[in-house]
Amino acid sequence: MSFIKFFKEELAIIKDRDPAIKSDLEALLYPSFWAILGYRRAHKHYLKGHYFRARRISQKIARKTGIEIHPGAQIGKGLFIDHGHGVVIGETAVIGDNVTLYQGVTLGGTGKEKGKRHPTICDNVMISVGAKILGSFTIGENSKIGAGSVVLEEVPPNCTVVGVPGRIVKQDNVRIPRADLDQIHLPDPIMTDIDELQEENRELRKEIEALKRKIMEEK
Repeated sequence: MSFIKFFKEELAIIKDRDPAIKSDLEALLYPSFWAILGYRRAHKHYLKGHYFRARRISQKIARKTGIEIHPGAQIGKGLFIDHGHGVVIGETAVIGDNVTLYQGVTLGGTGKEKGKRHPTICDNVMISVGAKILGSFTIGENSKIGAGSVVLEEVPPNCTVVGVPGRIVKQDNVRIPRADLDQIHLPDPIMTDIDELQEENRELRKEIEALKRKIMEEK
């Protein structure tokens, strides 16, 4: 792929997912642009068995951008890494099309096991700031991973995951629009539980007060 073609494709992705961009040339200032360009070059060398050359390219890009993508990872079209400092993508990670990652995301393993040891991220997934996806399992298409979540097991398609460890708090069969990058308005299961406990407490207090009044009237 020529540099011009790559630039046009990445520019379209950045414009689609980052409202902060004001001019086409700004795309050249995005760490994501150079990280993905470097990954594409390194991955070609990796596939040819030139492992040292591939790692040298990836480490050089990591030092410049703060984004570390192992050249062995498999990445589809339309990846966007926004404010990507601290992003780590492991060797056996597989990323589908139109995936969005934010600052500090890790697609990592859980030990020194051989073979496939990093996650598979399906199409149209958004992974929010600081989320950690650890292990060899799949995040289903159209899913959203909340900020700071630690995901340790498989996530079906069309799910929202939050918490440590990550829990599925929303699942349905409705496709999430590709442009839905809202990281804020996610369900909060802890607050839901607290609200339910508070409501139960109010009801119990009402019942106790009613019993007290009944006992006083009987006296």
